[in-house]
Amino acid sequence: MHELVARGLEVRYGAGEAQIVALRDVDLMVQPGQLLAVTGPSGAGKSTLLWALAGAVPPSEGTVGLAGTGLTDRTQAAALGVAIVPQGNGLASSLTAAENVVVPLLTAGVAADEAFRRTASALALVGLEESGNHLIEELSGGQQQRVALARAFAAQATVLLADEPTSDLDAANRERVMSALRAEAQRGAVVVMATHDPEAAEQTDGELHLDEGVATWRRPLGQPVRR
Repeated sequence: MHELVARGLEVRYGAGEAQIVALRDVDLMVQPGQLLAVTGPSGAGKSTLLWALAGAVPPSEGTVGLAGTGLTDRTQAAALGVAIVPQGNGLASSLTAAENVVVPLLTAGVAADEAFRRTASALALVGLEESGNHLIEELSGGQQQRVALARAFAAQATVLLADEPTSDLDAANRERVMSALRAEAQRGAVVVMATHDPEAAEQTDGELHLDEGVATWRRPLGQPVRR
């Protein structure tokens, strides 16, 4: 099983009196099939936790591992199937929505027919099947957010980390995205999302709350839920 595990995870920025502790001694284990919400106020450490789990922020103390393999950097984590959807979306504004989804697949060696099939399916999943030929700059913030999610869904990641995936969405599209995230978990992925949205958090299998980098379980994860 490719469970995602953090043990004694601590992240500090800066040095001396200016040092900021973003995460303090965080422990978690998320199994395939589980959807975890990470909640907390702004500045609580939610994004730092996701980036640390993605291998992009090195821990000051503790470890992050996937299926027993320690994650030491972003390249290694990506090679093991860890995908992250950042708050800023990370899309290429010079490309269309469909190109933003298909190009990473082709770069990763996915056959062209399969890459275009996955792209069409992922855009339909987030309700953007009619917007594939639109440039990113022609789309609203919420649409751009859904393109970034579609790109992650098309990658069929082992671990999907999503930072505020419902923040710019109306109620209908929030439900669409939550259903898609649940489907990723049902496919067998580990899914972790950072969110300020209590209604979205309620739809997950567990809730880890952060406050000033300190984690407490509001709803501990149990066995993977198959819905």
